[in-house]
Formats: sequence, C-alpha cells, structure tokens
Amino acid sequence: MYKLLIRPLFFLFDPEDVHHFTVWAVRFVNKIPGVSSLIRACFVVEDERLEREVFGLKFKNPVGLAAGFDKNAMLYKELANFGFGHIEIGTLTPKAQPGNPKKRLFRLIDDKGIVNRMGFNNGGVEEAVERLKKNKSVLIGGNIGKNKVTPNEQAVDDYTYCFKALYPYVDYFVVNVSSPNTPNLRALQDKEPLTALLNTLQALNNEQVKTKPVLLKIAPDLTNEQLLDIVDIVITTKIAGVIATNTTISREGLTSDNKEEVGGLSGLPLTKRSTEVIRFIAKESKGAFPIIGVGGIHSEGDAMEKLEAGASLVQLYTGFIYEGPFIVKRINKALLKR
Repeated sequence: MYKLLIRPLFFLFDPEDVHHFTVWAVRFVNKIPGVSSLIRACFVVEDERLEREVFGLKFKNPVGLAAGFDKNAMLYKELANFGFGHIEIGTLTPKAQPGNPKKRLFRLIDDKGIVNRMGFNNGGVEEAVERLKKNKSVLIGGNIGKNKVTPNEQAVDDYTYCFKALYPYVDYFVVNVSSPNTPNLRALQDKEPLTALLNTLQALNNEQVKTKPVLLKIAPDLTNEQLLDIVDIVITTKIAGVIATNTTISREGLTSDNKEEVGGLSGLPLTKRSTEVIRFIAKESKGAFPIIGVGGIHSEGDAMEKLEAGASLVQLYTGFIYEGPFIVKRINKALLKR
C-alpha cells in the first residue's frame, strides 16, 4: 500500500513539507489509545537472535534510524514502534539555527536518491534535552556538530558543549565532521584537527563516572589514504568506532533532471560506495573497532552486504522514505533466516 498509494501521494508535494507533516501525523496517531500497540504488532520483530552487543551496548536488533530524520528528538518514541533497534537524533548544535535557505531538500526519483543541503537546522541541544528527559526505553544516539557561525578553530567548544548537555540522556555519541552542507566542516576530517577534537572529547568522556561510546561519522568521498588516516585516528584516540558513511558530493551515474542540485546525496546511488568504505576500513583495521553501516540501504540484500562487508549494525534513512516502514521488519526477518 505504501508504494502504490502513500508514496505517490507524498511525492506530489515538497519533501520538507511532507517531512513536517509526517512528524505531525505520526505523533498524532500514536496519541490515539491502542494505536502504538497496533503499530508495534505490525512492525516490531522480537527475537533474541537479533540482539547485538556492540561497543558495550545491547541493541534489540541491528537496524537503526540514521541521524537527520529526528533532528530535534521529537519523534524517537514513536519511531521506535516501527521496529528500529536504535534511533539516532541530530545533528544537534549548541545554539538553535535555521539552516540553509529553502528550497534545500530534493528528491531524485529516477535514481531513488535525495539531495539535501539542510545545514544542521535544529532547535539547539537544550531543546532536545528537555524531550530526551522523558525517554524510558529507546536506545538513543546523539549526533553532534558545530554551529555555522563557529569558526573551525573554535569548533571543539561546540562539540564539548553538546557532549556535556547530552551526556546524561543518550547512549552513544556521534561526532559529525562530514556533512557537506556546513561551510568548511569537512576540513575537520583532516588528521591533525580531527585527532585534537576526538582527544578532547575522550578526555571529557573519561572524566565521567561511566564513559559512553563516541563514534566518528565519515564521508564517502575520502580517498584510501584518508581512510587509512581515519583508521589510525580511531585506534590512537581510542574512540568506540565509525559510522560509514555520510552523504556524498559525487553525482556519478545519476539520471534525474535535478541531479546537479548542490548538497549531500543519499539513497541508492550511495549503496556501492558506502559498502566499499565499510569493507576497506574493516579490512585495514583488522576489525579493531565496530562500524555502523549506512548509505543506500533499500532492501534486505543491501543490509546484508553491509553486514558481510564488516558492519556490526546498519542504519536507514532514504531507504525508509522510498521503501516504506516495512523495510525494517523485512531486514530483521531476513536476518533470522540467515
């Protein structure tokens, strides 16, 4: 029904407007008595064989929702009802910011992709914290970044601010220095500034009563030499692992009319490259740290490929939009058949 009726209807309207409507609709229907239980009965697959213990955390299943869908932690409880094993919120910044000018979200329907240049639009970390205080059972990742107006030389201050604010309310952290939509942000992926940033966060982490996993989200556009640097940095700084990958600036092989829109590309065109990055990092690191695989998962087979390439967990976003919510259940069911 989703592909035949709901998706064609949604695709008639601006994608950002549809996203806001979806957030409202999902929250509204879940307030109706009995609806949350019904949704869970339709989508949640509970089986001990799906459980994964990764970087010291226990995941009910290996399929999570990537950052970007629930930036402001408005919908994590309702989204968990669709069967996700974890929800990653953000990217959050210290101060609220509107992001880039609209229009900034584009469907590439022929390619089953999405280009976004949102620019870390969010209500600020403190606003999200107030919502996270109500969380009781959802495993939450906190994706953190810097404000657009913060120069790279002071970026560490923004990341530490978000870390401190979120620490009591998230299960793991993701350091996002790989979005292409904040000017000069990707320069923080260079070895020297990235090492300094991660060492600072790890020092802060070690001051806590209990440390929490810190992961690094990387771009798919890095060269093999840069990826080797990433492996070295992760091992040297002793962070928990890597999320591979963020969106790409590549437009190779696209056929959609609006393929040249500026921004980060996600979806099916990213499938192959993100899996290549996962396989390369897993091999070169000799499995020294876990990898969360994300990028172009539109089917059970796509998820299996990433897990077989070396990912411990996977995340969805664009595939969730194009294929519908049953993709989570299909992947988990396929895992049980392996």
